[in-house]
Amino acid sequence: MLTSFSTLLFLGCLTGITTVLFGFGGGFITVPVVYGVLTVTAAPGKDTDAMHIAVATSAAVMVVNAAAAALAQWRQGRLRRAYVWPLAAFIAVGAVAGSFAATLIGGTALRLLFAAYLLVTIADSLLRKGFLSVAHRTRPEPLGRRTTTLGGVGIGLVAAGLGVGGSVMTVPLLRRRGLPMAEATAMANPLSVPVALAGTLVYALAPATSAGPGRLGYVDLTAGAALLIGSLPTIAVARRVTGRVPDRVHSVAYVVLLLIVLVVMVAMGV
Repeated sequence: MLTSFSTLLFLGCLTGITTVLFGFGGGFITVPVVYGVLTVTAAPGKDTDAMHIAVATSAAVMVVNAAAAALAQWRQGRLRRAYVWPLAAFIAVGAVAGSFAATLIGGTALRLLFAAYLLVTIADSLLRKGFLSVAHRTRPEPLGRRTTTLGGVGIGLVAAGLGVGGSVMTVPLLRRRGLPMAEATAMANPLSVPVALAGTLVYALAPATSAGPGRLGYVDLTAGAALLIGSLPTIAVARRVTGRVPDRVHSVAYVVLLLIVLVVMVAMGV
């Protein structure tokens, strides 16, 4: 147990860095980390809920991480209201539906969907123009009504179902509107908050098939606390260097991190 807590604490620091630099809120790090810890420490045949617990715990951690990072980014003037609202409201609607749907999907199917989502996102970022580098524009393009409404609901649906916060959909979306990586990733944090809130409430109230000590529904409170102890101080430090990362390096690092997470999930038996 001490080893598991130390591992979560250390990787919590990593989630803090990815929250600030990439707008992940910790989701893409938290899900494979919690899943891995649970499958290693669980008795044989007792890890059937591991993926659901990982997704639920990821959502709970993101509530705090994304909110803390969003506040820091707002103070630094990196948030643009027109790209956050009303998109956030439609994301919240989709997040409620996505969270309910995830509780009905089996753990194996959920892992496969998580890996498939990563693979599609990586391919999209590499093959479509406008992510790794953006054309120079006098002014970024606004979000259209269809993107805000239908796109927002779709982002919430997928993000809450997989516990990833939506940044891997919102960052490319904002990037292709002409925003630099520093601003696109900054705005992914407030857009992740409604996903995290909706997901946490649904997972916490859901009747988990295997209740355990330190759990609220599917949310593992101990794992979440360990991750937050590591991530919150890191967020405070990492926010100071975000704007200093060159745009091209920032976008390439984003894709590289997704590749690493995909490899880790496949190695764990996806």
